[in-house]
Parts: sequence; structure tokens; C-alpha cells
Amino acid sequence: MSSLAERHQYIIKKLQKEQYINVVDLCSELKVSSVTIRKDLKLLEDKNLLFKIHGGATLTNPYTVDRSVNEKEQLQSNEKLSIGQAAAALVNENDSIIIASGTSVLAFAKSIPLNLPLTVITSALNVALELSHHPYTEVMQLGGMLRKSSSSVMGPYSESILKDFFCSKLFLGVDGIDLEFGLTTTNMMEAHLNRQMISVSQKTIVLTDSTKFGKRGFGKICNIDEIDHIITDSGISEHVVKQLQSLGVTVTIV
Repeated sequence: MSSLAERHQYIIKKLQKEQYINVVDLCSELKVSSVTIRKDLKLLEDKNLLFKIHGGATLTNPYTVDRSVNEKEQLQSNEKLSIGQAAAALVNENDSIIIASGTSVLAFAKSIPLNLPLTVITSALNVALELSHHPYTEVMQLGGMLRKSSSSVMGPYSESILKDFFCSKLFLGVDGIDLEFGLTTTNMMEAHLNRQMISVSQKTIVLTDSTKFGKRGFGKICNIDEIDHIITDSGISEHVVKQLQSLGVTVTIV
């Protein structure tokens, strides 16, 4: 199978089935060089049939844009509710946890039992407000520069406060998860804060709907193997689940 048309047909069919394709795998399967495969991917991208990414290609646009929290809250709302409920089941009595910003973690905050004794550190104003109604939850709101699009704070002041604490779990929302590039958000300062959160947490649990996979934001948070657990919905492909598990990440699908 070496003709241009046959290769392109094979690539598109494989991509439609798996959502992501790898240059190395295609070289082996089609018995051509990586140079040839990269040229094929470039031609298909020029025809708007796929998006080239590092090491392969995907069907979905990998680049995320910043949206307001009000807009994002309307997207995949049922999936986020289920993800939040699954995450709430992981919280134990008298836990000390960090809740980052985002609509998935807000859904998680809304799912935490009202009478559960808990200490929460958060950068998100909407999360703090939600938990202010919980009589046995102590809430520490981080300070810093307000990021209006996410209703959260960020910056060096937020990061410096975190250095005085260590928590059992971090519940983290992201704008993109790429198997090679890692976890990202659309804001570099928030990415820095998220990295600090990871460094002071025993376990990092990522809450994300399946549309975030294969996406990349501007600011890199961390590599995939630096997280412990991902909770997502059934829209995630089997291929991505296997790749995550091979990197030592627990995957919960709701």
C-alpha cells in the first residue's frame, strides 16, 4: 500500500476510528518513511481533513481558546455533573483538599455533602461561595490577581500562600489534555498556580469532560505522568484510555 491515494484513505479511516494517529505506527503499518507520512499529513491538513500535532494527527482542533466561566458552564453540563458526583465520592471526612478553578470542579463542589467535615483551599471565587453554605467546611480563599474569565485568582501571591500547606488531594480542571504535550490551560499564570497546587498535594485528580482530550492550551501545567487519576465521561476513546493507563493514570469513566 504505497500509492498516495491509498495511504490517504488508510490514514483517514484509521483517524476516524481512533481519533488520534501516530507517525511511528503509520510508518510501520504502511511501510514508508516518516518523511513520507509527515508529507501525507501536511497534504491532508491543507485539505482541512485533519490537524497535525507533534508526533501525529487528530480530527479535532487541538488549540483551545479562553471562554468565560458562564459560557463554559453551559457546555457538557450533564457530563460535568456526573464527573463532579464521582469526584465527591473520593472525599473523606476531615480531608484537607485543594480545589482549583473551572466548571467541572465547580460541579464537584456542588456535589460535596453538606455536613461533611472538610478543609478546602481554593483559587476559585465561585467554589468558595458554594462551600460557604457548608456548616462543617473550613474554606481558605487564595488571594491574588483576579482572572475574570474563570472567576478565580492567580499570580505569585497565590503561589506563595500555598507553600505553607500540604493537602491530601487536589481536584484540578484543565482546558486541554494532550497525550504527548500534557495538561494545559489557556492562561500561563494559572498554569503556574496549578503546578504549585500539584507540588503541595499528595494526589492529583483531574476532572474533565471528554471534549478536552486532544486539545492544547497556551500554558502547560504538567506532563500526564505527574497526575494520578482522571475522571471523565464516556466520550473518551478506548485508545486514549489505554494510553493513559500505560502511563500509570487511573481513569474513571462516568
